[in-house]
Amino acid sequence: MITRQVIQGNIKMHNNYVYPNGTIHRLIHQSDVLKKNPLHDPVQRALHVYLPHGKNRKHHLPLLVDLAGYGNSGPGHTSWKAFGENLPERLDRLISEAHMPPVVVAFPDCYTCLGGNQYINSAGTGRYADYLIEEIVPLVEQEFNCGGLGQRGVFGKSSGGFGALWHGMHYPDFWSAIASCAGDAAFEIVYLPDIYAAAQTLTDYDLSITHFIASTRTTSRLSQQDRGCLMVCAMAATYDPVYNHGIKNEPVIRLPIDLKNGRLIPERWQNWLNHDPAIIVTERLEKLRQLKGIWLECGRHDQFNLQFGTYRISDALTQAGIKHVYEEFNGGHSQIDHRLDHFLPWLAKTIIT
Repeated sequence: MITRQVIQGNIKMHNNYVYPNGTIHRLIHQSDVLKKNPLHDPVQRALHVYLPHGKNRKHHLPLLVDLAGYGNSGPGHTSWKAFGENLPERLDRLISEAHMPPVVVAFPDCYTCLGGNQYINSAGTGRYADYLIEEIVPLVEQEFNCGGLGQRGVFGKSSGGFGALWHGMHYPDFWSAIASCAGDAAFEIVYLPDIYAAAQTLTDYDLSITHFIASTRTTSRLSQQDRGCLMVCAMAATYDPVYNHGIKNEPVIRLPIDLKNGRLIPERWQNWLNHDPAIIVTERLEKLRQLKGIWLECGRHDQFNLQFGTYRISDALTQAGIKHVYEEFNGGHSQIDHRLDHFLPWLAKTIIT
């Protein structure tokens, strides 16, 4: 069941007064899909929705959905930003200068206590694909008279890029087009180095992931190493969930290596690889062929080496004769918001053709 509460005003969060400002509507949504989620994360979430200047529900506009990267959530993309534009400001500029048509953009909150989300249905984190498809998008479309079949696009960077790829590969009858910037792919290159770094961090916790997770919930200052370890734990919970069917019935987080000797555990690692877009793309080609458009991009100097997996996906699409956009740019994984100027106009134009 989808419940809706009153819109709590229009929030203007802009530094830029050169262009006419759109509005951010803040909805409070009570989820049924996330009830009894294994991490006991909140079921009541804020949902921000951008409407361009001068537009309302009388104007049926396409819908884009923003999937935030690990360590952030949708509402974080609408907040004030120093030395640059937040996403609503960027949309104001792109739309005002006619670089892209007017669109509604939804910023869902899919944050978890493990620091982020991959936007799939997982027994270890929750049914976040269903949350988006069954609750968030229908709610936004009903409230703002936007989107609908053939008029929906999804985009994201990093974990959000993975989410866009996953949704394009599995739900092409729902989404019309996808844009992935540096989406997680080629897991053996991207994740394995971090998994071994996480194992080193866990030595300070007697190799106990449970003790490490507990420590992250009692401190407000995580070191860079702790953050990296927490991200690995989030991926493990997502890709390789296992349950302790005891009194608490909580997920047990486990890594795909032996924490003492570092040996890879093949059956656990395979559970991760079953979610690797660079591998499963060959199984999902006919699904991807249904999309109106696919945008893939990554920096040539990405710190997580995501350019290699992005290229593999593009190569598979090329060999299958699936039209798509593939771009490499001169940059890394951070400070690349300027890339939104490239793929947001493309995404908006693609879903309205």
